[in-house]
Amino acid sequence: MSIPSILLYIPVRVCYYKMVKRVQRLFSWQRRDFYSEQLHRNQEREGFPMGLLEDARNIQRKDPAARNVLEVILLYPGFHILVYHRIAHWLYQHKRFFLARWVSQHGRRRTGIEIHPGATIGRCLFIDHGMGIVFGETCEIGDNCTIYHGVTLGGTGKDTGKRHPTLGNNVLIGAGTKVLGPVYIGDNSRIGAGSVVLRNLPANCTAVGVPAEVVRINNKAVNPADDLDQQDLPDIVAQRLTDLDRRLGALENAAQGDTPPTAAQIAARQKS
Repeated sequence: MSIPSILLYIPVRVCYYKMVKRVQRLFSWQRRDFYSEQLHRNQEREGFPMGLLEDARNIQRKDPAARNVLEVILLYPGFHILVYHRIAHWLYQHKRFFLARWVSQHGRRRTGIEIHPGATIGRCLFIDHGMGIVFGETCEIGDNCTIYHGVTLGGTGKDTGKRHPTLGNNVLIGAGTKVLGPVYIGDNSRIGAGSVVLRNLPANCTAVGVPAEVVRINNKAVNPADDLDQQDLPDIVAQRLTDLDRRLGALENAAQGDTPPTAAQIAARQKS
């Protein structure tokens, strides 16, 4: 048994001991409470592996390079970090903050993806490649989101409380994007690669730029997290330059007409 395996054995045994103690307390309760609590625990125990299997199938469905679910489970760091986070988040919710942080840091070293144990992640998150991704403690991610490598969902300073972004459902965030502060990204939104988001974005929108600006709003409900399109995005800089050139042309036309004045005309104006 390797050293990492031995170290990971410790929190597993702690969780097992805690579970045994809770089962013992169950026998001291009334019979009705015992059966209802036991049913709830069975549902949680069944939901854990089934949720991970759903995540693996979602990755295999969205990634054309994934040939089967087994390949995703064994080789994809985006799936591995979800396993680590499930364990770390459970420990975090049960006030085992040191063990939760230890598990998350172990997952960071193995995958290059850092997710704080306190972050809340919904169903079917697709992390493509994943290297350099950072999710903060109060970050919340909805269902069926797609996030590419180099994305940061971080804070803006030393604020306390809710200080990290909240993502709705079916959100796509392009590679290298930074979403900073307690901003809200609406459902079905798409953020272009390399953008910096500093304010809330509405649902069904496309945003690009530094800082990010909304360049497209489609009233139809779309799922950009499914089509994975990071190229069909407007060039916000080119649009600004075009608008500036149009305004400059209008000012020149108002000042001198369609034909520029000659040198003699300019001299006559100065004398008069």
